[in-house]
Amino acid sequence: MKAIRVYPFSLLTMARPVKRIVLKFGTGILTTPEASTLDRGQIDRLSAEVAAAVCGGYECLLVSSGAVGAGLMALGYEERPKDLAGIQACAAVGQSRLMNLYETAFASRGLLVAQLLLTYRDLDSRKSYSNAGNTLNRLLDEKKVVPIINENDSVAVEELRFGDNDRLSAEVAMLAKADLLILLTSAEGLLNNGELVREVTDIDSVMQYAKPTKGKLSVGGMGSKLLAVKKAVLAGIPTVIASGRAPHVITSILKGEAVGTRFHVKEA
Repeated sequence: MKAIRVYPFSLLTMARPVKRIVLKFGTGILTTPEASTLDRGQIDRLSAEVAAAVCGGYECLLVSSGAVGAGLMALGYEERPKDLAGIQACAAVGQSRLMNLYETAFASRGLLVAQLLLTYRDLDSRKSYSNAGNTLNRLLDEKKVVPIINENDSVAVEELRFGDNDRLSAEVAMLAKADLLILLTSAEGLLNNGELVREVTDIDSVMQYAKPTKGKLSVGGMGSKLLAVKKAVLAGIPTVIASGRAPHVITSILKGEAVGTRFHVKEA
């Protein structure tokens, strides 16, 4: 039995119109290929695409990694610390630097940014979960604000140890009742023996395609992304994994072009 069902991309459509989008930017696409510094040009380019989507009527929320990488660069570390306190110190230093780059990039396009730092304790608490959802909805109602979300790395530990915000992006997509989740990473999508898988309708059938490779500063890899995809599609949210280095990647995805791997929600 074949592991996946592949269709011509143009024949598959979303079950519902897409308006609210959660985009996850991984560490690997926010730093230079040598992982020696934040890639300012890359952050500006991705921000420009998000700004264009917002101006086009989409509601966009960013889940952004990169704070730990920004901090260790600022502190002069050559590699990610092994101890938890060291990693959290890097996150505390790097978060403001990362947000400053986003603020500058979006301000030049007439948009504001809002920072939300979450922990899984927030998401597990009914009251905190409701408050976070209300805050996101109010920010999006403003039409000119892009919420930027990260795990509160200076006090939380889960995504620091595994995930690079992959799971958090799925949780945020569910919290925000998003219509689409986009995971942008260093890979062009899900690969099977070097071949890009374009369409997936059964997430369980492709879990074995994940390879244990990850970037110098990343802590996730394709395995954590597929777990995040599974959480999202089971909640009814279609998901795309694509390369954050590809030009016009967000625009192409929203146009329905054959970019990356698209994971579809199972029909009831």
